[in-house]
Amino acid sequence: MARGGRQRQGDPVDWVTRAADDAVRHAGEGNLVTVASGASPSGPIHLGNLREFITPHFVAEELRRRGVPVRHLHSWDDFDRFRKVPAGVPAEWADHIGRPLSAVPDPWECHPSWAEHFKAPLQEALRELGVEMEEISQTQMYTAGAYREQVLEAVSRRDEIEAVLAKHRTKKVAPAADASEQEAADLADSVANEDDEEGDPTAASASDAIARFPYRPYCRQCGRDTVTTTAYDDSTTTLSYTCSSCGFVGTTDLSTDTDGKLVWKVDWPMRWAFEKVNFEPAGRDHMTPGSSYTVGTEIVSSIFDWRAPARVIYAFVGFAGVQKMSSSAGGVPTASDALRILESPMLRWLYVRRAPTQAFDIDFGASVVRLYDEWDALGRKAADPAKADVATLAWHRAAETAATGRLPMPAVAVPFRTLSSVADVTAGSAELISRIVESSGFPHDSVADLEPRLSKAMQWTVEHVPADERTTVRETPDTERLSSLTEDEEVWLRIFLDRLPDDGDLDAVTSVVYGTPKVARGLGFDDAPTDQVKADQKDFFRLLYNLLVDADRGPRLPTLVLALGPAKVRTLLGA
Repeated sequence: MARGGRQRQGDPVDWVTRAADDAVRHAGEGNLVTVASGASPSGPIHLGNLREFITPHFVAEELRRRGVPVRHLHSWDDFDRFRKVPAGVPAEWADHIGRPLSAVPDPWECHPSWAEHFKAPLQEALRELGVEMEEISQTQMYTAGAYREQVLEAVSRRDEIEAVLAKHRTKKVAPAADASEQEAADLADSVANEDDEEGDPTAASASDAIARFPYRPYCRQCGRDTVTTTAYDDSTTTLSYTCSSCGFVGTTDLSTDTDGKLVWKVDWPMRWAFEKVNFEPAGRDHMTPGSSYTVGTEIVSSIFDWRAPARVIYAFVGFAGVQKMSSSAGGVPTASDALRILESPMLRWLYVRRAPTQAFDIDFGASVVRLYDEWDALGRKAADPAKADVATLAWHRAAETAATGRLPMPAVAVPFRTLSSVADVTAGSAELISRIVESSGFPHDSVADLEPRLSKAMQWTVEHVPADERTTVRETPDTERLSSLTEDEEVWLRIFLDRLPDDGDLDAVTSVVYGTPKVARGLGFDDAPTDQVKADQKDFFRLLYNLLVDADRGPRLPTLVLALGPAKVRTLLGA
């Protein structure tokens, strides 16, 4: 990769390449590039929201590889208001509606606040994903007075800001035609939040300048933002207000006090200028006419003397088989959930292999097995520099970071379908799984060589394979079925038990399983099966499944036999 911010000629070009180029152009050659992200910890931060974090991460990584100075700056919007009480939270938490998320107690009592409760799991997941970022708490920034100069500037030029807001106010934000239910729900949340902050849109025109004041304090008495600005004195910077929740009538001095914040559509562009942001992605709900970004592009240039950052618009991520709802309601898969079954490079790959504008679903069901197969095949291709293309570029972006190098992957990459199948029939015994995997053609020094994939396969089997699809080994022989064997079935079982090896060798067990019907028809184990033998094999396999796991089908029979062990198999087959 060429240094100085340029992509080397002939290298594959993907969306990350183009976004990095845009970020460098915005910052200017040789300058520090700031890529930004932001999120409100109002609830579980689901896999759709993960695009907010991981998109600038990939851009920052590309710039690091080019030798460009870059920082990924993430703002936690924990000074936002607590808007509603989700399901599963005590009803009395409604008393905190209107207070900053950082001031709302954690109902589960495991973190200092509501905000910290929902930050923590994502921060842990991001560390596992190799996402490094400089984190900023908006509570800390506002209460420390970091934005005092910008607040005073915005308030002094409130008429100009109102003119911009008024121009866009009639442009209603609506989901795109192909928006998912998840996107529509999140959009409804964001629009409602913006409407709340801008004041009552039906307010009388004579009081518009006050009703739509660009700064809103939290009530000094009850801590809520349910205040109405009644007056503002430019000479003393004193704002007067009344609180509809507790009835408090008070004032705040914007030159000395730090008990409020700018409304969102002013706050966002203010931060672009304050942090010198050069690139920031956003969901489509922020990019439509009249929404935050379109308003912010005008406000940031006219009020704060900065240019709106380069951007990409990202679509939302769906979850197959999971009810879609807003992030503040909970109940949707998070990065932590996904990392229970996907290796961290694979989860990164799901996001980097597609342009951010492309929506996609993550299915935690049977498609996980195919996904691992696809990932492994791409890894083999990526190992050959002669086969470099956009697909292998995505693999490398997913598999390694500038700071840590290669992210954790198993030293011995056993197919996920093999590990999950073995985990199912061994009841999760890591040592037994290791022995079977070894005999299946994947030599390794220890169980550690199979990690982290082994643990994820075991977890997936437990959490995501339906109970009626799990393998349940019989506890005792099926005496009724054994007493009603046909003549052919008796012959098959006699041959099978006579030839079943005791040393746990998979090849030997496989030979016996497939060869038993051949021997019964007078053939050798190595002879090609006749049509009659093929029919016998199907019936024999069904018999073994019936007697071992009380089903007509199940895991691959040699693996099942090896997992159960010869003693258990002999017992269940009536030996």
